[in-house]
Amino acid sequence: MAQIPTAADWGRPLTNRAEKEAVANRLAAEVVDGQVVGFGSGSTSYLTALAIGRRQKEEGVRCVAIPTSIEIAAICVELGIALAPLGAAQPDWCFDGADEVNGQNWLIKGRGGAMFKEKIVFRSSKKRYILVDASKRVEKLGTHFAIPIEVFPGALSYVKSELEKLGATSMALRSGDGKDGPVITEQANLILDARFAEIGPDLEKEISAICGVLESGLFIGDDLELLSP
Repeated sequence: MAQIPTAADWGRPLTNRAEKEAVANRLAAEVVDGQVVGFGSGSTSYLTALAIGRRQKEEGVRCVAIPTSIEIAAICVELGIALAPLGAAQPDWCFDGADEVNGQNWLIKGRGGAMFKEKIVFRSSKKRYILVDASKRVEKLGTHFAIPIEVFPGALSYVKSELEKLGATSMALRSGDGKDGPVITEQANLILDARFAEIGPDLEKEISAICGVLESGLFIGDDLELLSP
């Protein structure tokens, strides 16, 4: 009989797993009993949630998780980690992964489509850890990934025209992998993946100022700590 997958199964192969697990175990060791922790999205955050779940089971060290996505929330429930909405508590600290990070610690995040929750939990946290392996480090932001931008569906055409004014060289509406049609975010919006020849220090604010944009996966000038193997 085939085994039924649980919410704690990632469901697809994990790249650089050994490196990611090393970082996850280091971060899980930071949990102090009773803390409120923001749980990021992505494969490294998934492995960190597993490591925190093991500490809870083996050592009795418990925390309250504020998850940044439905997937991470489901994993926490499966592991027995208590959940709280962001409005109920402020995270003592948070952890998350990144798709790209440059030498100035600017980030592109949101490949998993949770850029709004990721950013609000990140900015609400007193301390922020970003989990990266060597594959995420780039000299120039935007080398491998476009900037994901969450857009209200009715504003799609307008937002595209405004992004072109900001210098976007290409834009693509993100399509679903496990469904027909576009990806729909947890806020019922669409995702535009936009590429820019240059990403300057004001671009995050300029994108966010466009009417119809909820949030982007661009993080510029934040106080954070990178954790690597």
